[in-house]
Formats: sequence, structure tokens, C-alpha cells
Amino acid sequence: MAAIQLFNQFPCKARVTTSSNSKSLSKIPITVPMSSIIHRPVFSTGGGIAVSRGDFRVRATDAEDEWGTEAGERGSAALSVADEAIEAVEETERLKRSLADSFYGIDRGLNTSSETRAEIGDLITQLESKNPTPAPTEALFLLNGKWILAYTSFVNLFPLLSRGILPLVKVDEISQTIDSDNFTVQNSVRFAGPLGTNSISTNAKFEIRSPKRVQIKFEQGVIGTPQLTDSIEIPDNVEVLGQKIDLNPIRGLLTSVQDTASSVARSISSQPPLKFSLPGDKAESWLLTTYLDKDIRISRGDGGSIFVLIKEGSPLLNP
Repeated sequence: MAAIQLFNQFPCKARVTTSSNSKSLSKIPITVPMSSIIHRPVFSTGGGIAVSRGDFRVRATDAEDEWGTEAGERGSAALSVADEAIEAVEETERLKRSLADSFYGIDRGLNTSSETRAEIGDLITQLESKNPTPAPTEALFLLNGKWILAYTSFVNLFPLLSRGILPLVKVDEISQTIDSDNFTVQNSVRFAGPLGTNSISTNAKFEIRSPKRVQIKFEQGVIGTPQLTDSIEIPDNVEVLGQKIDLNPIRGLLTSVQDTASSVARSISSQPPLKFSLPGDKAESWLLTTYLDKDIRISRGDGGSIFVLIKEGSPLLNP
């Protein structure tokens, strides 16, 4: 019955036979609703026309195969591909968040255990395998902007600070700013202390050498003008070479120099930065970008070091 109901939807052409007295109708096809044929296999009209069910040719099955089954399979395949793409994006986002979370409390990799470093290395490898930008140097719009260093395997990046030899001073931010229009790179380190902040940076030019690699030539170093605070903030204690030193006894000495400090701060902060040239034998390096999207950039240096940078403004900078 299901087949009958299906066929009822299609009008069909019937070949009819006539009596000898109706020759004028013998070559005229008559369109008859399928429902009429199903319920009345053989019938006659007043003109003596007999309709035979065996004369019909219906290809509903072929049409269904061509436009139904095949189209359905193509639709299912398209949905499957879309689902896989969505899952891939979700997996990449999960890896990015896991990697960013693994940086918490490790001071950009300077204070990292071998176990944690191995876990981070595994996450980096997984993320590199899902790189959505296989030719980063051909997507300069993604490289452009300020990137904050979140992790590096180069543990000697700041050897003095990593050994705690400079008390009261910490690295506040390490960044790299890329200007893809002018092919320039600026690496900057910002220090923070009780008296204010200061920065040291290097300016460089870069050349594209391959779809993933750039050659960097450093041209100039810059010691920024200290931005001193009007008031001096001293912590209760400071750790020097593993020992805590109580600073409360000197707080009284600092009270008498508050006004002087404010005057000196305004005077020094108005001075221009100090610029110096860099020696030629140490002024070149190359960088290989192994992962790049709008949030994260992973690069490997010529010494085998890994650098993970997060784009300024990215939600991944927020724990």
C-alpha cells in the first residue's frame, strides 16, 4: 500500500488502444492520474477506449536512487566533514587553553621542573601538529602586532634575575612587536622595582627566507627612560641568595627623602632614552614559526630554544 500511495503522486501517460471505429484516437496519448489506474486496473469509457495497466512504464525507483539516495549520501558526507571540522577546532582551542594554563606560576619557564617542562613540550608538539597557518610568512597580518612572551625553554634568558642577584627588581613583561609593513621587530624587556619601571629593547629588521623562517638582523639597542614613581614602596622583606632580609628598619630613613625622590623622578623621566649599536658578530639570528593563529605563536630559535608568545589582548593572557 505504501508503494501505491507513492505512485499516486505521479501523473503518467497511458498508451491506449481503440476499436476500429475510433481510429482518430489511436495515436493520442492520454494522461491519467495514477490513482485512477491503481484502483481501476482495467476500465472502459463510453467511446470504447480500454486502458491496460500493463502498458505503463514507471521509473520512480530510478528517480529515487538518483535524486534521493545519492543526494542523501552527499548530504550525510557534508555533515560528517562539517562535524569533523568543528571537532578539530574545539580540540585546538582546548590544547591552547591547556597550554596557557600550564604557564601559571612558572615565571615564563625560568622556574620550571623537568616534569612540567616535559608536559609543556608535549602540549606544544600537539599544537604544532594542528597548525592552521602552514606558511606564516605568507600571513603577515597574523604576525603583525605585539606578542607577550609566555614561555621559553631558554632558561638563561635572564641569568641574573633567575639567580635572585637583583633584589627588589623583577621582570614585569617580555614582549616582541612586529611591524610587517616595515619588516621590523622590537624585542623589549620591562623591569619593575620599588622606584618605578624601566625597559631595555633591541630593534631589528627581518627578511623572509622560507614560508616558515625569517632571518633577523639586530641593529640597535635602547635603554628606555626610567619611569619613576613619586613615592617609594618597600616590601616588608626581600630574598637575597636564598635568605630573607627584613627591610622594616630602613623604612624610617626613606620617609625623609620622599620629596627629593619625587623631584628626581620628574627630572629623570623627562630625559631621552639611551641608544647604542650592537656588535655585528652577534647581531643576526633566525626564527622558525611552527604554529600561528590570532592568539598564539610558537617559534623555535637557531639554538633549539622554544618560544611561546600570546597576542596582546588575547583572552589566553587571563588565567
